[in-house]
Formats: sequence, C-alpha cells, structure tokens
Amino acid sequence: MEYTQLGRTGLKVSRLVLGTMNFGPFTEEPDAHAIMDAALDAGINFFDTANAYGWGANKGRTEEIIGSWFAQGGGRREKTVLATKVYADMAAPDEPWPNRGGLSALHIRQAAEASLRRLGTDHIDLYQFHHIDRSTPWEEIWQAIDVLVQQGKVLYAGSSNFPGWGIAQANEAAARRGSLGLVSEQCLYNLVERRAEMEVVPAARAYGLGVIPWSPLHGGVLGGVLRKERDGDGSRSRSGRAAEMLNDPVERARVQAYEDLCGEHGLDPGDVGLAWLLTRPGVTGPIVGPRVRGQLDSAVRAAALELPEEFLAALDEIFPGPGPAPEAFAW
Repeated sequence: MEYTQLGRTGLKVSRLVLGTMNFGPFTEEPDAHAIMDAALDAGINFFDTANAYGWGANKGRTEEIIGSWFAQGGGRREKTVLATKVYADMAAPDEPWPNRGGLSALHIRQAAEASLRRLGTDHIDLYQFHHIDRSTPWEEIWQAIDVLVQQGKVLYAGSSNFPGWGIAQANEAAARRGSLGLVSEQCLYNLVERRAEMEVVPAARAYGLGVIPWSPLHGGVLGGVLRKERDGDGSRSRSGRAAEMLNDPVERARVQAYEDLCGEHGLDPGDVGLAWLLTRPGVTGPIVGPRVRGQLDSAVRAAALELPEEFLAALDEIFPGPGPAPEAFAW
C-alpha cells in the first residue's frame, strides 16, 4: 500500500480509504470486523464513516460497529486514521426536535460527543462537515471546531459535498481566526461524474485540501455492470445512478465502450475505475465501501494497477471531462 500526506498536513494516509457505510445496513458486525482487520492487514489506515450511517432509526449504528472493533485492542485504534462526519439530523424519525442537525455550535458539540461515545475513542482524527450549512456563519462553525481541537477531541477538519466557493469561504474565514481550516474535501468524483474538475478540485488544490472521491464506480456503473447483466448477475444495475445511465441509450453505449476497452487490455472495469482516480491531480485516495471481503481484495489489487498514457487518453475519449472553469461554461 502506498501512502500520501492528507492535503497540506503532515498526516500520512493510505491511498485507499475504507468506507464503512454498508456496515450495519448490509454487512453484519462480525463480517464488518473481519473487513476492517483485512484492511489494516493490507495497509489501509484511513477509515471513513459518518454519524448518520446506519440510517433511519439505526443512525449511529455504523459508528458503534467501529467502536466495538476498536475495543478488541491490538493497536486497532492507534493504527487507524479515523474520519467521521457531522451535519445530518440525528433526531429519531418519530421524535423530531430542533438543533439535532446542521452545523450550529450546539449541534457540532453534541454530535461530536455522541460520535466519541459510539466510537469508543477519545478523539476524532478528521471531523468532516457532511454538507454545507447555508444558515450558520463560518465564524460560529470554526469557533466550535477550535474548542474541540483545544480539548483534544478533534485533530483536523474536512468538508464533504462542498462547492468550490464553499471551500474558499470556509478557509478564508479560518485564516482570519488563525485556524488551520479545511484539510480535505470528500466529493462525488469518478470517470462518469467529472464536474468536480471544474471548480471543486481546483479550489481544493489551491487551498491545500486532499480530495477524497466517494462513489468511485458511480454506483456500480464502472464495475462491469453490462457484463454482469449478461452473466445474470445484474441485480444492482437497475437502481440509482446505474439505472439512470443504463436506461439512456447514449450513456449505455458509453458504458459498453468502456467495458470493451477494458476487455481489450485484459483489465477489470472496476479496477480501472479506481486506478484512474489515483492518477488524478489532487486526489488523496478514493473511498471503497465493501459489503464483503472479496470487494476489498479487488480494491487493493486496483491500487497497484498502473494505467499507460494511451489507455488514459482512450478513457478521456469515452468519458471526457468538462474542462476547467470558467472555460467549461464560458470563453
């Protein structure tokens, strides 16, 4: 496993990030523990979660599973760079209550304490804002984070799903306070969805944020979905982003061209999708969210794959990027 520094920080993280969103809803606790053990064995030290994972009435369940894994000892917590998130409304579905979501100082404090309890740890390495909060001023947000940093409960702050202007606004506000500001941005970014290249990735690079792409295979679209359909294993291909693309004849043809190109070079489409992201400027590492151990093993294999320039050029022809802003939408 290769390692890189997270943005402008001195923190070294693996170039694959273990995503835990499936732990609880789709992957039972013993299997989740086994996947996390295998990730550490493979050299993956960067784990990502969120306080809302578990979803619905089970929000927080994923953090609890990670916490029970840490409790087994063996250096698990010490070896792990732990990232979680704050923003989602954590009120029970049948008991709505104000101030249970967003980025107010009150919610940040309450959410951080709750995450620490569920995770069974005394600090969060990377505390990420899960979404931009248009109703809370950055002075208030940074005040709350600065207190957590001073208490030793949070080491770094990051963003997720932010626009480029939001990254700039956040870090300019932090600079005025003499705070470190955002050090990472977690965004939707893959071969199919490249709009982040217009402003989000350039803003992240300009302000020294490491880019952490989520959904690197675009909901399974880049994982050989058409081949799986032909093999009778396309059960997930008709939902979410995959359904939108495959129901469009033009987009379906692009996916087919992608799979044909990978086949001509003897490469697995899923491996290529991950390996391509590792070639992109500013990318720290994509988030892989395995449901089963085999999916983790595949991701580790992809991290070692080197794609030649002519192959990368062919990928650009199938899935061209939007180009930089403002040229992408102006002159």
